[in-house]
Amino acid sequence: MGERVTDLSARVGSVVLPNPVMTASGTAGHGTELAAYLDLGGLGAVVVKSLAAFPWAGNPAPRLHPAGEGMLNSVGLQGPGVEAWLADVLPALLATGARVVASIWGRTVEEFAAAAAALAAAPAGVVAVEVNVSCPNLEDRRRMFAHSPSATRDALAATAACGRPRWAKLSPNAADLAEVAAAAREGGAEAVTLVNTLLGMAIDPDTRRPRLGGGGGGLSGPPLRPVALRAVWDVHAALPDLPIVGVGGVARAEHAAHLGERGDDAGAADLERLGRTVVEAPVELLLLDQVRAAHERGRRRSRRHAGRRRAGSVAARGHEDPRGAAQREQRTERDGGAAAPAGAQPTGHRVLPSGRPAENVAPSPPMIRPHSSCAACSSSGSTLPGRGAMAIRTRPPSPTWGSGMSMPCSRMQRA
Repeated sequence: MGERVTDLSARVGSVVLPNPVMTASGTAGHGTELAAYLDLGGLGAVVVKSLAAFPWAGNPAPRLHPAGEGMLNSVGLQGPGVEAWLADVLPALLATGARVVASIWGRTVEEFAAAAAALAAAPAGVVAVEVNVSCPNLEDRRRMFAHSPSATRDALAATAACGRPRWAKLSPNAADLAEVAAAAREGGAEAVTLVNTLLGMAIDPDTRRPRLGGGGGGLSGPPLRPVALRAVWDVHAALPDLPIVGVGGVARAEHAAHLGERGDDAGAADLERLGRTVVEAPVELLLLDQVRAAHERGRRRSRRHAGRRRAGSVAARGHEDPRGAAQREQRTERDGGAAAPAGAQPTGHRVLPSGRPAENVAPSPPMIRPHSSCAACSSSGSTLPGRGAMAIRTRPPSPTWGSGMSMPCSRMQRA
């Protein structure tokens, strides 16, 4: 028999990807910046840094500052503009064989519309458009579009001219994220990307001024992961049919797997969901291999657990598993005690040859097995962590991701 090939294909709305690992917008630049480090064509997709309809210089330096295990950034969406990107940057990126997700932003609804219209003539290699509504709205006292359901709906509706599937990139700072996600879908979004950075700031104690040139910034990295996980969980609970791309603090395959969890009983037996989740994370060159390995380990574990459940059902009907009896007798003899009668309930006390329980003997701790619903958990017993510049897209709660990566959530449909 030939070697079994693991299918990691994933679907985000109408977009089918060969695997659930993508770069996170903003962490991988606008083009081939990462081509020297990994095969861009081997990723599910490359999500480029957000572009406006016009060139934009971004914020003044300094733009980055460490924040514990995370990082504050205030780059300010610097970019060449959509038209210059299409002419000067995109051809080289497509030449690598990469599937591309363009990301656009604007300060007004009209600017979103202009950026989308400019993408209408993009080559077929641009498979989707991520509408980054996590930016200030000049028409609403600089509130973020993503903080208002109506503004989010208007921005998404204005981008239909791009002629491609649209994903709405939302902010974790919104008061009611599920309501904003519903508004994005009403505006035409096929999926939502959860989440962008948290608002943050660092102060210089000597000058008593912000350390970043733009004042405040966005917090990313490992500290963002639990926030992203909660966002994916809540939105999926409210909108179970809405595809989700998980982003934030993904560094290992387990992180991506947790982002893919749906949080419902129906997902308990869906051991292949890891390959159906899309997650965006930071650059982690081995992440895709980790996802594949975790997927295979989860399948092997699930088969072993199924065997244990069958053996347990036999004992429950009053017939003891011979293997269990032999193992119990061996453990008792090793401990210097007598074998307990078949069917006896564990008491936490060791039985001595005299038949009386031994004193001052600590009870054996209960065996805790990882739940079989998560391929990553059933292989390592832990969740996925991370930091980096890539993204994995998966389904809700049970996902993966690193700094800059994304992964599709449990609610994603199988390709």
